Parts: sequence; C-alpha cells; structure tokens
Amino acid sequence: MTRIEFNEMKATIRQAFLNAGMTEEKAEVCARIHTESSRDGVYSHGLNRVERFVDYIGKGWIDVHAEPTLGAKLGAMEIYNGNMGPGITNAIFAMNRATGIAGENGFGLVSLNNTTHWMRGGAYGWQAAEKGFIGICWTNTESCMPAWGAKSVGIGNNPFIMAVPRKEGHVVLDMAMSQYSYGKLQTTRLKGQKLPFAGGFDQEGNLTDNPGAIEETRRILPMGYWKGSGFAVMLDLISALLSGGLTTSGVDQAGLGSCGSCCQVFIAIDPLKLNSREFVEQAIAGTIQQIKSSQLAEGVDEIYYPGEQSLKTRTENMELGIPVDDGIWANVKKLAGLS
Repeated sequence: MTRIEFNEMKATIRQAFLNAGMTEEKAEVCARIHTESSRDGVYSHGLNRVERFVDYIGKGWIDVHAEPTLGAKLGAMEIYNGNMGPGITNAIFAMNRATGIAGENGFGLVSLNNTTHWMRGGAYGWQAAEKGFIGICWTNTESCMPAWGAKSVGIGNNPFIMAVPRKEGHVVLDMAMSQYSYGKLQTTRLKGQKLPFAGGFDQEGNLTDNPGAIEETRRILPMGYWKGSGFAVMLDLISALLSGGLTTSGVDQAGLGSCGSCCQVFIAIDPLKLNSREFVEQAIAGTIQQIKSSQLAEGVDEIYYPGEQSLKTRTENMELGIPVDDGIWANVKKLAGLS
C-alpha cells in the first residue's frame, strides 16, 4: 500500500485544480478539504473524487468563478443561490454564515439552492464544531437509491451530519441514508474486500456483502430499511422547501451530474447561549463514559463515539502518510501535470 504525505497530496490536488481553471484561493481551499477527507479515512470523497470534479468543470457543470448570492433573509435564516459554484467553497461559506448568525442570536440557518457536490459532508460539521457550535447540515442528491420496496432508483442518498463541539475531540456523525455510500462500496471493492454487513441487492434480488454486485444493480440498502428510505425523502423535501430549490426529481431532470443543482441546509447553534460550559462538558462526558463502559459484544474490541474513529485515522495518516489507490493517485498526478 502506497502512502502519501499530507502536504504532497494537497499540493498535487491543488495543482490539478489550478490546471482546471480554479483561482489560487479556491484551489487551495478545495485541495485542503479533499486532502483532509482522505486524511480522516473518507477516501471516497477525498482524493478519489478529484478526477470527477475536474471532469465536471470541463463539462461546464461547475462554475469555478461563481460566488453565492443572497436570495432572502428572514431573522436568523438566510437563503443563497450557489450559482453552480464549487460545492466545497459554497458549503464553507454557508456554514460560516450560519455560525456567524448563531454567534449573535444563538441559532442560525442558511440554505443553498443551485449548488454542486459538497464532497465530504462531515467537513462542515467539523467546521462548526471547531468554532464551538453545534452543527447540523444535509444535502439532497440525484436519484441513486431505490425507495423501500422498489427496484429502480428514485430517491437521493442525502447525507446528514450532526456535530457537537468537545475539547477532547468533537462528536461528529456523518452518514448517508444508505447502509453504505457508493463511495464506501468503491473503496471496499478497490481493496478486494467484502462489506462487514450486507449493503444491497445483487442481480437475483438477494442481499449481498459484495460491493461490486451492488454497484452493478445500484440497489443500495437504505439504513434501517423503510426508515432510511423515509428519512431520505423528508430530507429531500425539507431542503428544497427551505431553499426554494430543486427536489431530487428536479435534480434528475437537470442532468448535471452527481448533485448538480442540489439543495443544502446548514444549521448552527451556540450551546453556551442556552447552558453553562460546565453543564455542556458534563453532559458530553457522561454520555461518552456510559458508551465506553458498555459490555462489549462478541468480536468487538472497543466502542467508539461518533467521530472518534475519524480522529484515530487522522492521527495515523498524519504520522504514516495517507493511503492511496495507486491508479487513482497516478491519474490525479497527470491532472496536475506531474507525470
């Protein structure tokens, strides 16, 4: 397995984005988010997404020079048009606005319409937590998952993120509406591995742990079966209603690639506007202590709170280098003009 040092990976991705026409500032920001995603173990939305992002720029599906524009403001709520700009820079802007509003009012909600793929959604939960805010955000997507009981795709995977700030390590949940995202299927397949649990259906309609078989049918399994399916539908509707943008059916009709013209919602809450610091710290510590003191199930060595494994992977990858698929790394280097 090849490992690449953080700064080398970021510089390579940055150069690929510069070659694609991005400004110095945006190329730096987007390269940092892609590299941090791979650093934290979300390889599918880090280095592995660079080629697709550059391809979308070339197709005109992403306007690298666009900036969000204010569409409406109502108290602690703001709506912005993302103008099909880079999803990462649009999302960072939106969460910054949400935390700015929450810093004044205790609560801030910013929605985006007409934006593009934000890559790793958890990045914006971490962003809020780093500033001391509870962060909640989600996006709708194109159809990529069957509704419960269906064989054909009809709903989005609609990643949902919640983050709680904590000095010893933020508590961050970053999850797709499927048992496994398509990115997880890809990275597992590239490693020649099986999924830990069944994640979808094969051509015969049987549940399987073979990631390649699920990619072929596109019949990924909603988390919680019908519950995940319903959750995905509600996230889609609420994101569109809060932003005045497209639902998944509209994103499908737009036909601008993965998440092209999607909607996103960013919520920030200042916990110290509602509680003392002592209460917040005790609540989080008590919860984690109870989780950690649980009796372990068979075959389990440790129980993790949400986000803990990301921190563990981050430390390891900063020390040893970030693991890469050699073929993907070679292609990104070509985009950067380095081979």
